[in-house]
Amino acid sequence: MRAAFGNTTAVIRAAIIDLDGTMLDTVPDFELALNGMRAEFELAPITQDVIHPMVGKGSEKLIRDVLALDYDAARIDALFDDAMAAYQRHYLAINGERSSLFDGVIEGLQAMRSLGLRLACVTNKPIAFTTPLLAQKGLAPFFELVYGGDSLPRKKPDPLPLLQVCKDFDLAPSQVLAIGDSSNDAEAARAAGCFVLTVPYGYNHGRPVQTIDSDGIVNSLLDAAELVRAHNSTQN
Repeated sequence: MRAAFGNTTAVIRAAIIDLDGTMLDTVPDFELALNGMRAEFELAPITQDVIHPMVGKGSEKLIRDVLALDYDAARIDALFDDAMAAYQRHYLAINGERSSLFDGVIEGLQAMRSLGLRLACVTNKPIAFTTPLLAQKGLAPFFELVYGGDSLPRKKPDPLPLLQVCKDFDLAPSQVLAIGDSSNDAEAARAAGCFVLTVPYGYNHGRPVQTIDSDGIVNSLLDAAELVRAHNSTQN
């Protein structure tokens, strides 16, 4: 408990939860959509191992990184709009088809709700992909707020999306916990003044989760809920 939340007397009243790599394994969907796009440009398919470290910084960065496997910067700039349009078309067609929930996600969300936590999903995934995916996987009812990577002027690791949630919930950042799988999540939370926990099974741009500056690593969202329960019980 103290390892996660230090000596603060603030009660945790809300949680902001990432999507890709935290609640859902979506790399298989990325594989289908990206290779559909690459086929239109007569490029060879790429594997999940190649895609894995590219996930998490938004679609624009993802498409540029994928094109950079074959093209120089000038060619990428020339092809970018067409490549992005192709990718979005393919992703919308298969969204959620091969993605799967990580262990403990539903149980963790249920536990957080039973603790009275208000929940928001903040992801760098475009909102047009995010909303139907949450609904398809049965996650939508848990969340009062959902912000995608294009919902606001800036995305994680900028703190703006997390600060917007705090404003929407009328809570101080010290009352809000962020949960994610990558340095993007931790950097955004640190800058916003929120606590942050990381899960070890996600993507983190291909780097070890232990390199992330977070308040602790939890094996599941259910474990995160238990930390919040233990902390809040000492403040009542």
